[in-house]
Amino acid sequence: MTLPISRRSALALATAAGALPLRAARAAKPTIRIGVLTDLNGPNSNSTGMGSINATRMAAEDFMKAHPDVAVEVLYADYQSKPDIAQSIARDWFDRQGVDFISNVNNSSAALAIATLVREKNKAAVFTAPASSDLTGKSCSPNHVQWTYDTYSLGSCTGKALVAEGGNTWFFIAADYTFGKLLASDTARAVTSVGGKILGQVSHPFPDTTDFSTFLLQAQASGAKVIGLANSGENTVNCVKQAAEFAITAHGQKLAALLLTIPDVHGIGLATAKGLLLTEAWYWDLNDQSRAFGKRFGQRMGDGRMPNMIQAGDYSAINHALKAFAALGVEQAKASGQAMIAKMKEMPVEDDIFGKVSIRSDGRLMNPMHLFQVKSPEESKHPWDYYKLVRTLAPEDAFRPLDQGACPMVKA
Repeated sequence: MTLPISRRSALALATAAGALPLRAARAAKPTIRIGVLTDLNGPNSNSTGMGSINATRMAAEDFMKAHPDVAVEVLYADYQSKPDIAQSIARDWFDRQGVDFISNVNNSSAALAIATLVREKNKAAVFTAPASSDLTGKSCSPNHVQWTYDTYSLGSCTGKALVAEGGNTWFFIAADYTFGKLLASDTARAVTSVGGKILGQVSHPFPDTTDFSTFLLQAQASGAKVIGLANSGENTVNCVKQAAEFAITAHGQKLAALLLTIPDVHGIGLATAKGLLLTEAWYWDLNDQSRAFGKRFGQRMGDGRMPNMIQAGDYSAINHALKAFAALGVEQAKASGQAMIAKMKEMPVEDDIFGKVSIRSDGRLMNPMHLFQVKSPEESKHPWDYYKLVRTLAPEDAFRPLDQGACPMVKA
């Protein structure tokens, strides 16, 4: 069992982590310092955690090979999915440890708090893991960008697909914080836009809930054709496993796991997860480039596991952020988070993760999204062969239209 740690201990661990990563003659060359705020022990640690840290380090190493005159250091910390601890660590990083920008941040409430902090200090944040669509909506800022996915794209892709299959009545089980509420509301909007109906919603405490029986029984009693799981990580894994114990899907109701990624599917097992529809921005077995990255990541992790969309997004985002540092000039980018983010938006994004895409004026990376169905054990031919591609959505079809997000930076 992992014991909770105090804010002081979290800060000490964040400081100690800085001694571990990529150090290279800091006094002799300009140094870029990245702070990865992530989940190392909580419900989202499999989908972010050390995988996100290693993907960040991979991007940093690739950059230093191309730019041997610049050093990159990667710090990381587990902020326990608590916004106040995230802010404390980030302040310490900015004020005492020379961190230039923060990445990952897998909790939406924490990300919104970090977005306020980086604007206050004219630093930068490259959000790869939080799902809140508010980050490019009413809480958009010239000091951050959002990579990979958001609640709007997840809800729109999965929600509309299930209604088209006959799942026209829904009941939501949502994590009781910003992410869960937004994911449920964005999915509800998508469902009702194509003729579906919402029968109800119940919220569970986050991150401490492990027994979901009460919530699942309420959803079952609603008679809804689809039970939407507006949570993530181990919370979703436990919901799916416990739903199987209650034979909910065997009795005809469908589960919609609205944020499910490949480590979660691995944890559930294909025998239980088979047939689930889910949306990810990336899959390791899509093409030759994704397979090559997946193999490299698995070797880096030491156990052959494949990355999910968030961890692939970590590599893509850090790769592009470091290119912006080089294009702008390291000292100028270090001096102004706004200038760094502006340069990121100005430059086309091109890598082996998403191909050639762009960042919109509200800070939204406009990458494709993919609807997958989880394979049965019989359909899976090799390790981590878990998904069948149902369809690919162009960025403009997956993400919220620019003029509907209420972003103050977007001109009418």
